[in-house]
Amino acid sequence: MKNVENQNSANTARPRVAVIGAGTMGGAMASRLLASGLGVAVWARHPESTAGLLELGATGHSSAADAVAEADVVLTTLPTLEATRSVMFDASVLDAMRPGTTWAQMATIGVAATEQLYGETVSRRPDVIFVDAPVSGSRQPAESGQLLILASGAEPTTGFLEPVFAALGKATLWLGPVGAGSRMKLVMNTWLAFQTEGAAESAALAERLDIDPAFLFEALRDSPMASPYAVAKLTKMVREDYGADFALDWALKDLDLVASDGGAEAAPVAMVIADRWRQLVADGASGLDVSAARRGLGVPVRH
Repeated sequence: MKNVENQNSANTARPRVAVIGAGTMGGAMASRLLASGLGVAVWARHPESTAGLLELGATGHSSAADAVAEADVVLTTLPTLEATRSVMFDASVLDAMRPGTTWAQMATIGVAATEQLYGETVSRRPDVIFVDAPVSGSRQPAESGQLLILASGAEPTTGFLEPVFAALGKATLWLGPVGAGSRMKLVMNTWLAFQTEGAAESAALAERLDIDPAFLFEALRDSPMASPYAVAKLTKMVREDYGADFALDWALKDLDLVASDGGAEAAPVAMVIADRWRQLVADGASGLDVSAARRGLGVPVRH
């Protein structure tokens, strides 16, 4: 494993970047790249989601193939294997890339799916460099360039990928062959699920026991038990703030990938959390932040 602290360098090539997918994470990444002075072309399945990026200076395209045609680096942030295949293969976007282009697949779509994309890319376009690069972090870290990039595959030698990752992340871990990044992402998101559910259940128990939230936060201050992530989610829960930084639907999707790629027997508690979250999504929490895990825990939540 190689750990690279990401630092911008005036001597590094300035790549042209195409971002395919402008949802919560894709939009945040594109915004960060623009703020870092990089040229960004964008395409999204829902064109209205690119409006803010165009105001920031991105070049919009009605065709994903057109968006990648002049790019040195292509980032995909589409939510599923099916969506990624439909765009990159069925719509001939891979075919539109120039020789030597780096394709960084940055969405969490699972190990088997990532390896499938890689195999087909090698078969169809061996002159395109495929990098498996999911990230640890949500919208706010993406906007501030504080993601941890979990990269795997052959490190490109063109120098174009380095400034892109430097803009997006505080560090890049190079973990080995394609698929290793996606494996690590499933482990990281399982850890995230435990912290989210732990914050939710602690908040519900504190309310049931008539503990003032201010006292709970004071008890957690500087505690080695309290990660910044868990405290941030606890804060959203207490405020009943469910605006999505990382939607509960997508967190649930990732736990389902843990089951399919890693085996439910390896993470039985995570599977119980997944079942509860699945019910929350069915009951109306779809599109809400993972802080909505606070719902349904035995204490009425104000609306």
